[in-house]
Amino acid sequence: MRIWNYISVFVVLLLATSCREASTLFGYDTVVRVGRNTLSSADIAAAVPKGLSGVDSVNYVDSYIDKWIIRQLKLQEAELIFSSSEGDIDRMVEDYRQSLLIRKIEQYYLDKDVDLQITDADIEAYYNSHKGDFRLTSAVVKGYIVSFPEKFRRKEWLLQMMRSAKDESGDKFKEFEQVCLKNNFRMVKYEEWVDFSDYLANLPLLRSANHDKRLSERGVQQIHYDATCYAFRITDVLSAGEPMPLFMAKDKIVSILTKRRQGEIIRQNEERIRQNADNNGLIKIYRDSLNINN
Repeated sequence: MRIWNYISVFVVLLLATSCREASTLFGYDTVVRVGRNTLSSADIAAAVPKGLSGVDSVNYVDSYIDKWIIRQLKLQEAELIFSSSEGDIDRMVEDYRQSLLIRKIEQYYLDKDVDLQITDADIEAYYNSHKGDFRLTSAVVKGYIVSFPEKFRRKEWLLQMMRSAKDESGDKFKEFEQVCLKNNFRMVKYEEWVDFSDYLANLPLLRSANHDKRLSERGVQQIHYDATCYAFRITDVLSAGEPMPLFMAKDKIVSILTKRRQGEIIRQNEERIRQNADNNGLIKIYRDSLNINN
């Protein structure tokens, strides 16, 4: 049995009692030593996840000790090889520590401030003054699609009704909708802007083909496939390169405004702590010591 297994069994027993009792029982607390660094039974016991027992605990402890030893050996080798760079490493560690503290204090400012809510009015105002920043990369459309059996006996009458119902809020369109509903015809309506590709997904068309020519047609278009007639009308189009609708830009605008608001809160707190420090005489700048040539 490997020495780790004996140690693992010891730590498993340690988990079943208190660290002090187990250390007294076995007569020692240091489990592993690598150079000047030691790993105690209490350290290992604290690292073992709750709920592990038996073989699982032994295996976990075995692996944990192996990784700890390798980590210590790597650190010792790094200290030996990079001893001449110790000052640079210390500065890097200190810079990182300071960066962490600054991020924590800035997050504290943000968590403490309750005025981070972005209103619809804020979003609309930003959108109206920055429309040029939000351009469509592909066409979006409004419109509707109706599919019904090719052999529907009043097919031409239905299509004529559809051609006459140009105003989707008018009585003729409502009558057309009722006819479709009564006959269980499938209707898909897009009253809000939708990607042209999503609109086309309701039609039996090859995705790989280019269907942009259909964007310029405002009348009723038809596709016949598998004994079904697909009648559809595109009522409005925004082409690629045009300003995107507000609702499509909303998430990005919220992100922009949130970051801007966060920046304002952080700057306000920076001004506050600077002013307090100046008032209390905590800052003294010795400009004569800078030796800057004019």
